[in-house]
Amino acid sequence: MKRVHFIAIGGSAMHNLAIALHLKGYNVTGSDDEIFDPAKSRLEKYGLLPSSIGWNADSITPDIDAVILGMHARIDNPELLRAKELGIKIFSYPEYLYEQSKNKKRIVIGGSHGKTTITAMILHALQYAGIKADYMVGAQLEGFEVMVKLSDDAEIMVLEGDEYLTSPIDRRPKFHLYMPDVALISGIAWDHINVFPTFDIYKEQFAQFANLITPNGTLVYCADDDNVKAIGTQTRADVVSVPYNVPDFVIEDGITCLVVGQKKVPLQVFGRHNLLNLMGAKNVCSCVGMTDEVFYQAISSFKGASKRLELVKKDSHTAVYKDFAHAPSKLKATIAAMKEQFPSRTLVACMELHTFSSLTDAFLSQYSGSMDMADEAIVYFNPHAIEHKKLPPLDPEKVRQSFGNKNIKVYTSSEALMNDIVAKDWADKNLLLMSSGNFDGVDFKELANRIIK
Repeated sequence: MKRVHFIAIGGSAMHNLAIALHLKGYNVTGSDDEIFDPAKSRLEKYGLLPSSIGWNADSITPDIDAVILGMHARIDNPELLRAKELGIKIFSYPEYLYEQSKNKKRIVIGGSHGKTTITAMILHALQYAGIKADYMVGAQLEGFEVMVKLSDDAEIMVLEGDEYLTSPIDRRPKFHLYMPDVALISGIAWDHINVFPTFDIYKEQFAQFANLITPNGTLVYCADDDNVKAIGTQTRADVVSVPYNVPDFVIEDGITCLVVGQKKVPLQVFGRHNLLNLMGAKNVCSCVGMTDEVFYQAISSFKGASKRLELVKKDSHTAVYKDFAHAPSKLKATIAAMKEQFPSRTLVACMELHTFSSLTDAFLSQYSGSMDMADEAIVYFNPHAIEHKKLPPLDPEKVRQSFGNKNIKVYTSSEALMNDIVAKDWADKNLLLMSSGNFDGVDFKELANRIIK
């Protein structure tokens, strides 16, 4: 039995890997200086919650086979220093995933948006077809107990490929470590301004990702995105390039259907961005021998990934959706999907500036026009969050101007925003809440219940 210790076990990705190794039979320990739910409850369920909070160099002993270092830990972490002193092998999160999958066919899903949904679609289809696969995905999926699965018998590993940094001691993007046999790039839109200060530097990370495909591998790419297309059409001679576009579809009685020859395939998801995601997933599944017919059968029952255009509540004249969208391209795609799916309803779109990039004055201009398709557009940010991230304060009027829409309302109080939302007449209106956070503790179900009696 291998013994593995996690430094910063409470992270979203880290605690899922810890659970996966525990389920594989490894002896897993870990530490962190703070652990919140859902990680806390899930670690406790599997008996992996540290007995005390904080770092303890004495917990690093010579019998540990490997230490896995989370991004949350600092380079002077006492446990990390002790592990180095003892000569214990130290892995970053992506390094260890590669170590577990180096003898498998690795499918890596990259892109500024759509990664989680495409990965979820692939896993849903593989499960439907009875094809065993290990995986790592960035959301809790219906029908899957954990977000990371590792086994000895699966011949495939599906990895959601994040472009953010690997660890405090390894500044490479995570997806540069996976060495894909099949890679997918869904779209490229500037993000993580704190790490990639220019769009050209950011784009280069995806070009390098494509160049890391193994010999005779495959690149599946979105030809709708000019930046992705530039990479997809210039791959190495030994890499097969497979482009995809928006498929033929119709919307009938509020249901989006794929048009496949003479047949219509009804879907439980909607929006052109999700149809692109679907086509990317289909082409990846083809690379492991799945027929189009089986894929379409599988995808008709796919309900979406958590927090990705997720229905909170609806009745006959109102619907409340939440979405992880926070980058400009994501706002545009999600708002467009809602307007196309519900053309006769007024759309109230509300987004929270929550990420480091979105709260940076230099990045705000990227949001210009991103909410123009909404009938009512609202932007929220918390001045205390900006202070906590040690960023200069934002002027609400400057935020409004950055979106290039004089009708946008800007709030800096979550309570005032929610009170105003509840006070609206919601007849023939939809609410779309977009954030990588939760508007400072808003219970979306409770809010929906107050709107839809």
